[in-house]
Amino acid sequence: QEKKIFAVQGPYPVIRSLLRARGWVERKLPGTGRLGSRPEQHHSSQEKQLQEEEEEEEGGPPSAQSRLVQDQVPYFIWTNRHGAVDCRLLRQDQVVNHYARVGAFTTKEGLCLNLRNLPWFDQADPDTFFPRCYRLGATDERQAFIEDFRLTAARSLLKAALERAGDVLAGTEQPPKSAPRVAQQVPRSHVPHPMSSTAGPGPPLPPQLVEEALQVCEQHLGSLGHQDIDGNPPSPLMTGTDWDRFLRDYYRVVHEGAGLALSGAQRERCQALLRCLAGRLPQLGMEGDRNVWILKPGAKSRGRGIVCAVRLEEVLRLATGCMAPSVRAGEWVVQKYVERPLLIFGTKFDIRQWFLVTDWNPLTVWFYRESYLRFCSRPFSLRRLDPARHLCNVSIQKQCRPARGRHPRLPPDQTWSCRQLQAYLAQVGRAGAWHQVMVPGMKAAVVGALRSAQDLVGSRKGSFELYGADFIFGEDCQPWLLEINASPTMAPSSAVTGRLCASVQRDTLRVVIDRRDDPTCPTGAFELIYKE
Repeated sequence: QEKKIFAVQGPYPVIRSLLRARGWVERKLPGTGRLGSRPEQHHSSQEKQLQEEEEEEEGGPPSAQSRLVQDQVPYFIWTNRHGAVDCRLLRQDQVVNHYARVGAFTTKEGLCLNLRNLPWFDQADPDTFFPRCYRLGATDERQAFIEDFRLTAARSLLKAALERAGDVLAGTEQPPKSAPRVAQQVPRSHVPHPMSSTAGPGPPLPPQLVEEALQVCEQHLGSLGHQDIDGNPPSPLMTGTDWDRFLRDYYRVVHEGAGLALSGAQRERCQALLRCLAGRLPQLGMEGDRNVWILKPGAKSRGRGIVCAVRLEEVLRLATGCMAPSVRAGEWVVQKYVERPLLIFGTKFDIRQWFLVTDWNPLTVWFYRESYLRFCSRPFSLRRLDPARHLCNVSIQKQCRPARGRHPRLPPDQTWSCRQLQAYLAQVGRAGAWHQVMVPGMKAAVVGALRSAQDLVGSRKGSFELYGADFIFGEDCQPWLLEINASPTMAPSSAVTGRLCASVQRDTLRVVIDRRDDPTCPTGAFELIYKE
């Protein structure tokens, strides 16, 4: 009569315990089959075996109360598999922890595609929080990526030339703290042909290489300023063959250490041009100067199949080699790698940030005030692109051996809580960064991603869903959204995640169950951040 019958599919002991403490009774489910209709009276031997395995995992067979409700409809359903719930079969008074068609923002290709539509819904610019991304299976996006890679190489060449000459350009990027600045007076343009040559094997490459990069970037700046909006787009300055030669020389400079000649006039043009581009390109600072891109399977999780690449032909070859005839177009995405991340003791990390959606119409979003960091097992280096240094996923790092001489203050289990991050930031003189930059940026990114996909998700009044967003921070503490996960893992991998995963499940039930009966009840660490 009180409709306190629940069903849980999968190992969620915290959810089971919390519901039973509220007086709910569990209707045990077989390991297979869909939820939403009355249970079948007869099960196959395979279903019985799966049920026995789950019962053993949960601590025993159904209780007497559970047996009494086996023929009853569960009014609260929690499962970790979207396929286990067919929302079309559910009654209006059944609550389930999933929505339909959330792949619009929980797959890499969905997020890549739909965030471009954000300016239609909001004044927010996705380039301020989501590294630019392309679906390589779509012909137009593949070509757009090639053009982006070339332009990024041109900008990167200018930045590399200035950095090697000892200049630090305000507003774009800072050199690593370990890199000494070269004390060198900037030659004036009226001095006849002053040259600044960067060190490297063999003779320096001619100033013409820098001149080409300057012209390309100047034309790009003009297009960003809409100078060509009323006329035909300017003719390309370089052909495909020219770009192939330019990229070969760029690789020699940036990746092989070749010298580069830079005139005094070019130096001043580089500085002025990059300052102007910094005002137009929100990602100029984080993109670095090595043109690293990360190739991701569009619909996989836990870091599977992800590789980093620094050469255009390598990215295109990897994507083509990975694509089997059965793989649908657009599944592989390539994304600009954040080359200037915030590091802790020289090590890269990302952060898992939970949020909860309790309605899509009107869109209602709750942000969790607790989160956790995941560290790589080896020091960050752009000269070595192995997973141990660049992929923070727990499933990847547990296969990697920690580096010798690892900083003693880094956690052995590779995880920190966000409170430990805040303490660290206070120690290094950035106490206000968490509340003033990081959290507001993550909230804005979450709401932006949801608004861009809102019209595509299957809205249902009796549903809710908990998501896990992964962010990385730039050197300036600006958050960059990497991906959003449906059904984020609740399996504890450390003491930190054991505590936080239990607390987020507890507080989720406070929002979706307790608050229905008492709108003023505490919601734990959940904060309502958006309601249309």
